Amino acid sequence: MAQDGDLAVRARCRVVVDNDWSGDPDGLVALAHHLLSPANRVVAVTSSFLNPRFPTSHSRAADGAVLADELLDQLALTARPPIYVGAEQPIDADAGPSPASEAIAAEARRADGPPLYVACGGPLTNVAAAVQVAPDIAGRMTVLWVGGSLTEGTFEYNHDTDPGAADFVLGHPELTVYQFPVETYRRCAYSVAELEGNLQACGRLGAWLWRRFTRPLPDWVELGEVWPLGDSPPVLVTALTDESSSYQMTSTSGGAERRVFTEVDFRLLVSDMLAKFRRHGH
Repeated sequence: MAQDGDLAVRARCRVVVDNDWSGDPDGLVALAHHLLSPANRVVAVTSSFLNPRFPTSHSRAADGAVLADELLDQLALTARPPIYVGAEQPIDADAGPSPASEAIAAEARRADGPPLYVACGGPLTNVAAAVQVAPDIAGRMTVLWVGGSLTEGTFEYNHDTDPGAADFVLGHPELTVYQFPVETYRRCAYSVAELEGNLQACGRLGAWLWRRFTRPLPDWVELGEVWPLGDSPPVLVTALTDESSSYQMTSTSGGAERRVFTEVDFRLLVSDMLAKFRRHGH
């Protein structure tokens, strides 16, 4: 509810936010941004596993769910969305549904409420599993995926963590997909020094998020002075506007829309994020 002096913002969509929360902390930054945006109503948070080719000590979907829960504690929201653990391995027709895929299917089947977006910043395992067990939901949601590449055969972490799930989702004729490929999300570059200063100025929430960036990194990670906030662009679609971004648009044989974003309005994204973080932190 808007307070005196606030503009009244009405929720215009439902959002399930899916990510490998125990991986790069930019996913948690994006989750906090989603949760503090009144134009999108986060109805569920789902977690995915990390790529076993890049070992870490907290690689399970269950580990990510713990971190997402800690973030919700920091936010202390009046309405707290439920968290569901996803599959712990790549898509397998014999594995059966996970709590995450069941939650996505249940939300898509709801007859009431505004349109549903599933914003995925990791592998598409939970999305693919939901559609496999509930094919009728394919036309009832829009998938916003941070992943893949414009160049076939190029390694990209989210795609190659579960290529079978990515191929299933991107090849589905009835699934509407908005994609933010690696060539686009890598351009959301943020100076590490600037990130530290801005997050530290955002109270308890910003301090908690910054601590996620200062955890010891795995041996195979080499950090420079830039950290891409690559999981944040879906907020432009769900809460803000993609009118100032650029994309290529096609459709599938079944008529489902495809958007591949080539540029995103990173200034709008970061300015809005910091304003909301600062307001929440004071």
